[in-house]
Amino acid sequence: MRAHIHKISKYAPSIFQGRFNFSSAGRGVSLSMEHPTEAIALRVLSVAFILVVCGYLYFVSASILNVIARKEALTRISVIQGTIGGSEQRYFELSKGISPASGPALGLAPIGKQAYVYRPGNVGAATIARNEI
Repeated sequence: MRAHIHKISKYAPSIFQGRFNFSSAGRGVSLSMEHPTEAIALRVLSVAFILVVCGYLYFVSASILNVIARKEALTRISVIQGTIGGSEQRYFELSKGISPASGPALGLAPIGKQAYVYRPGNVGAATIARNEI
């Protein structure tokens, strides 16, 4: 059995092969000539790339600065909490020495007649927003 070998012609392309027509620039696309909008597109893409890089650098530096500011705020909070704790301890120590008998020495006088104000309803009620941010 002899296998029949088909001859492949150089000049007749297959239906699966594509073709570039470089013979004339007016009818087709030429890779050797610059397209009129290519320079504008290159400028626009360059500016867009520069803007994206600048935006990236801005957001990265802003997030780093926010992390640093948060750490500084946490250290200041701990210092203030320590100061408040010391002040409360001092207040409690000083308040042990105050009694109703020491009132006249501080310039305080007993109340003679007491009168209380009562407002029906919620005229003086204030609402506090929970999430102000």
